[in-house]
Amino acid sequence: MHKTKLALALLAGLASMPAMAQDIKVGTIFPLSGGAGPDGQTVTNAVKLMVQQINDKGGLLGRKLTIISKDDESTPAVGVSRANEMIAEKADVVIEGWNSPVTLAMQPILARGNVLDITAVSKSELILSGETNPYAIRINSSNGFDAAVIAKYVVETMKAKKVAFLTQNDVYGNGFQSAVEAEFKKLNFSGQVVMTEKFAFKDTDFRVQLTNLKGANPDAVIVTNSSNSSGLPAMVEQYRQADIKSTFVGAVGIMLTTVFKVAGDANNGVISADIFFPDLPPFTTIPESKAFVAAYTKAYGAAPDKSAALGAAAVQVWAQAVESTKSLDRKTVAEAIRGKPVKGTVFGDVQFLPNGQMEPHYVMFKVVDGKSAKLEALQP
Repeated sequence: MHKTKLALALLAGLASMPAMAQDIKVGTIFPLSGGAGPDGQTVTNAVKLMVQQINDKGGLLGRKLTIISKDDESTPAVGVSRANEMIAEKADVVIEGWNSPVTLAMQPILARGNVLDITAVSKSELILSGETNPYAIRINSSNGFDAAVIAKYVVETMKAKKVAFLTQNDVYGNGFQSAVEAEFKKLNFSGQVVMTEKFAFKDTDFRVQLTNLKGANPDAVIVTNSSNSSGLPAMVEQYRQADIKSTFVGAVGIMLTTVFKVAGDANNGVISADIFFPDLPPFTTIPESKAFVAAYTKAYGAAPDKSAALGAAAVQVWAQAVESTKSLDRKTVAEAIRGKPVKGTVFGDVQFLPNGQMEPHYVMFKVVDGKSAKLEALQP
């Protein structure tokens, strides 16, 4: 009888104790293998670094953050499976997206699971359309913004008369090309698009397309390729081997560390644009950027590129919204970001548009030393 009373007393005591606060789960879904694997690892590493820094300062809402990282293999069906796994594991937020087709496949899954979904990198305009994810948030620039910058440079600065496209045949590549052609019309482009050559994301042999482009002899070849550690370095090298004289104009954001590491001096002369540079103004004067670059370099032995900055900023933006609202609710947090300014990110003080897009600011550049990834800033 005494044992029964003691057991009941213990149970009553446990019931009256406050529940231990559970860890906040931050999910990441990026390609960690295959052609974009090294780039996906870079973004994931940046997310892990920012999460660790938040934990070192006491966590968020008095709770520790933990990471759940998954590999989407750059494949939409795999991405859907990983999104379902995140829901099952009760992720509080998912930071995702290297390939637009994968992001678009995952969005409705995460939305139905009521999980806040922040796209770090994927660029398709459809990501922010609201049809599958009414609370979408994206850190990277979009195809539409990118197209305006590239088209203006090709038409007004290069004064190109003959333009060709070398386009990744998916929603990202085709979307970018369509956006550039729309911008050409706005700019009253008097030249002509002489050729479009397409390829698959996983392709590494572009000799047929490049032979055709060489024969067309355009002033500029506008290129999309998001296989930054495999397909794009091979493309750049084969472009030089084919001795094509046309200027290689890369879509915004494709010239990442992995491309320089693999293709080296074959990158010399490539023209492109981007929204983050660890060693160029204004980022060399932004305290948060300088601190992130130093911490990332110390942790991983190399300076972060734009993709790392996007992952880090995704965590910073989300964490500030959670802290300001004292909530993890998907709608509440999203509404604290969409259409609002956010201070103190690795990109400096930023502004989000009402559709969830972080407003980008570009620098055009030319690669002058591919081995050391030395860039020359250009006038737009």
